[in-house]
Amino acid sequence: MRKNTCCRSFHACLCQFLTPQVWKQAHQAWRPEYSPPRWALQPLIWVLLSMAWCCGDSQDERFATARAVYVAAHQRSRRPGSTLAGFLQALAKLPLPVLRALARGVRERLDAQFVEALRINGWVPLACDGSRLECPRAAELQRRLGEAGKADSAPTVYLTALVLLPLGVLWSWRLGKGTASEHEHLRRLLPTLPERSLLVADACYLGYALFRAILRARASFLVRLSSRASLYTAERIPRTRFHDGLVYYWPDKVRDADRPPIAARLLCVRGSKADVWLLTNVLESQQLSHATAAQVYRWRWKNEGLFRVYKRMLKKLKLQSRTVKLVHREAEGSLLALQLLLALAAAAEQRGRTSVLIMDSPRHVLLRLRSGMAELVHSLGPRQFAQHQRLLEEVRSEERPHRVSAKVRQAWPRRKPHKPPGPPKLRVMAEALKRKLAKILNAA
Repeated sequence: MRKNTCCRSFHACLCQFLTPQVWKQAHQAWRPEYSPPRWALQPLIWVLLSMAWCCGDSQDERFATARAVYVAAHQRSRRPGSTLAGFLQALAKLPLPVLRALARGVRERLDAQFVEALRINGWVPLACDGSRLECPRAAELQRRLGEAGKADSAPTVYLTALVLLPLGVLWSWRLGKGTASEHEHLRRLLPTLPERSLLVADACYLGYALFRAILRARASFLVRLSSRASLYTAERIPRTRFHDGLVYYWPDKVRDADRPPIAARLLCVRGSKADVWLLTNVLESQQLSHATAAQVYRWRWKNEGLFRVYKRMLKKLKLQSRTVKLVHREAEGSLLALQLLLALAAAAEQRGRTSVLIMDSPRHVLLRLRSGMAELVHSLGPRQFAQHQRLLEEVRSEERPHRVSAKVRQAWPRRKPHKPPGPPKLRVMAEALKRKLAKILNAA
């Protein structure tokens, strides 16, 4: 009875968003001719998500736990492969459109459950920001991803994420090289926006072409400005007295090309430490008041909190895969796991005619998920549980076979090449030294 209760509780958490319709969309993007014999789509995704949630100091340990969770929850299904190498080979063959179809299905569930309750005067606020994820210094990753910082830096992947405000739930994302353009990423994410979206971003997302793309997508923007932004007004207004007014964003290159300016509202939010200048294309204060714009921009910090949960709580400060294919699939799978985690942390309660949104701590939800996974593992039969324990002991012992490859794969920056110690010097004793040795030994 305990086993069925564990399965129902763990399934109930995931089936809220991974519905049969979502799995159907993923199967439509799956190509059966590339399907590995021991890994079907559902166990592959289950293990990939569980590896992002469960505890473990290495990929081998997390894989052993994630596979045991799937086997415990699907006793009547065919057993997947039992080795990490086989799982990684199957994951490398998984088409990326499958993971994106799953993310699109989860996004549709989020739209149906949360979007209408989050609207403010008809607008859905979404924050946009980016961050870099470090990767191992594998030769393929260094060649394909390149360097995005100082010389001899590790290869990185650039992540751009859209977050529902004020919940902080991940909405959609885009991955690229460490040197990718954040403006281009945002333009690629515009088709995923819900109707009447309000994009909230910092001063890095300032650009005429980007603003035009947002307007063509029938969305709006609320962007912070810095000193590098130049705006035009109809009459001179001292900055110390400026509060809210109409301005024109008209860069020199755009003006020289005889292209029209972008009419926008400039808002100044006074602060004790510094003033915050915001630019929006919502010209009517009835649709977006000064106080509402200030509050919505304060919510933008939820995006930074999302990166903290992803990098620190899910341990994705550095990705572990050593090939480009596996890096993309590891990042896509872990971001899908993050989206599900934050979606489970958010809940909507119906109080009368209004929906009230409640956000639980992602840490509490992650601990409940891990508790459910642990109960599933302990619900295995005696022989299956003993096999799982033996596998964990093997991966934790760190016993390696006899090394046949070089200890260092490549030349590391700012490190001298290792030179093995030379042979010792052998000297022949002189007669006087022999007599002294004999005298010391006789005395001893």
